[in-house]
Amino acid sequence: MSFQHEGLFQNVLQARGIMDDAVRFVTECQLKDRELWLRFAEVFETKEDSELGRWRGEYFGKQMRGAALVYAYTQDEELYGVMTDTVLSLLEKQDELGRFSTYKVEEEFRGWDMWCRKYVLVGMLYYYEVCKDEALKEKILSACRKHLDYILEKVGGDEGKIAITATSHWWGCVNSCTILEPTVEMYKKTGEQRYLDFAEYIVSTGGCSDCNLVELALEGELSPYQYPVTKAYEMMSFYEGLLAYYEVTGERKCFDAVCRFIEAVAKTDITIIGCAGCTHELFDNSVAMQTEYHENIMQETCVTVTWMRVLRRLYQLTKDTKYIDRFEVSAYNALYGSLNTELNEQLCMETGKYCKAMAFDSYSPLYMNTRGRGIGGYNEFASGGYYGCCLAIGACGVALPPLTAVMQGDDGVYVNGLFEGTAKVKDDDGKDVTLHFDSKYPANGDGKITVECENSCRLTLKIRKPDWCEDMTVNGVCANEGYYTLTATYQSGECVEISMKITLKARRLNGKIAFTYGALTLATDEQKSARELQKTVAVNEPLTYRVLPSAQGELLRVECDLADGDKLILADYQSCGKKWLSDKPLMTVWFNGEEK
Repeated sequence: MSFQHEGLFQNVLQARGIMDDAVRFVTECQLKDRELWLRFAEVFETKEDSELGRWRGEYFGKQMRGAALVYAYTQDEELYGVMTDTVLSLLEKQDELGRFSTYKVEEEFRGWDMWCRKYVLVGMLYYYEVCKDEALKEKILSACRKHLDYILEKVGGDEGKIAITATSHWWGCVNSCTILEPTVEMYKKTGEQRYLDFAEYIVSTGGCSDCNLVELALEGELSPYQYPVTKAYEMMSFYEGLLAYYEVTGERKCFDAVCRFIEAVAKTDITIIGCAGCTHELFDNSVAMQTEYHENIMQETCVTVTWMRVLRRLYQLTKDTKYIDRFEVSAYNALYGSLNTELNEQLCMETGKYCKAMAFDSYSPLYMNTRGRGIGGYNEFASGGYYGCCLAIGACGVALPPLTAVMQGDDGVYVNGLFEGTAKVKDDDGKDVTLHFDSKYPANGDGKITVECENSCRLTLKIRKPDWCEDMTVNGVCANEGYYTLTATYQSGECVEISMKITLKARRLNGKIAFTYGALTLATDEQKSARELQKTVAVNEPLTYRVLPSAQGELLRVECDLADGDKLILADYQSCGKKWLSDKPLMTVWFNGEEK
């Protein structure tokens, strides 16, 4: 099976419901803001990051990657115009040395300079994939060559060059080494050996000045939170670069290192909402720590999106549904929970003041806390306004679920998740077919796929059974496997009926209790529940509950019976705590459990 990387150009799916709502919200509130994009380009001229070693230079590439992926799904021509104008503006900022840098030459290759240069490549190359102007594509590739070639002149393992692991004083230079991924992409685009050689050099360093991340993962003696460097976002970005390197070289140890690292992260650091880091954005044994009250910020949106990206890339290489299972939990809980759908002002930790509302919140609470507690990666612009890292990366996150729900493989159509909407695919003979999906997933596991074709078609559907699902049927037949493969000849209008039983489940840890419902993590907040959140929760065995009509913004609302006769109102995590400026902002996933 081969999938085009990232699903660009597929445009196979048009969803309704939360997947589409999230994309449209971000597009209108963020991606079409021309003034914002101009500020992103402007900093490459003003060099605002140089003096204090900041990271404004990351915003262009982070958000352009997300915008390109969103465009691949929506085909929104207004968005395409905004992206194009921004790229043209940035191309004018390339200096006579070929650099796109927010650092002055005399202060380059320190702080976050390489990290920001990496993101210039990322943004340009993602836009390149959706660009419809061949002349502009050539101009972009030429600019990227000059940009990367300057780095190759100055950085590397040869005498007289700066070691890549000495180009930053932050986090063992893992941030700098993440340039591995777009370097490999430049090799793919150009076939130029020097880029593959530079990628090989980066891999040889182990991606860090303090340890060898490749060897640590392969050895498996330490958990990621025990590594000398524990910055979750940057580490995962480096491992994604290892996957890219494996894709072009077949270097098996790189693939194995990523797989082992991801399993180790899942075991010790991915929480019930599908994110990591109860201490800022650091690996810290979050699986064990997630039930405790944390005064500090936690569960950063940058970590959520990067985790989803690596999972999706591993899935594309392996077909293993466990990666989609994890991806889905992150999307429906941590990611969609980070959307600032109420457009509340957000607290700036640096100034202690509230700032203008933006599309994403940066941090996600798990136990007796509130949303809106900080702006990750906060920077102000000399020309006014502010931005942050999680704001810039969020669009990529919301684009990934609709680009993943249905994927065209060379051995059939992979249905990775049910939804409401349509998908345009190819049948087994290469003919166009439209699939109409009717489902209230993830709140309801029942769904129907109606095949629309000219005359008849022979179609292979591979329908994913989620790991939380104990019983799934397809057209009444038991389908308890990773993918249920159904090959049949359909007349236009014929249906495939899918049923997945979803039940409320209690999760116990460290004397606390939480609840899940399929892929959804449940929570409550002071707006939804009259019951004090701190009160002990003891449940009946087995659980007794009712699914109630959902309130606005909710995917699911459940009333669970408690052992003392009281009722506990639960709703999907992404809908809770969104009114963080109200006088009742508290929310929780984990509840105090009964004494044993």
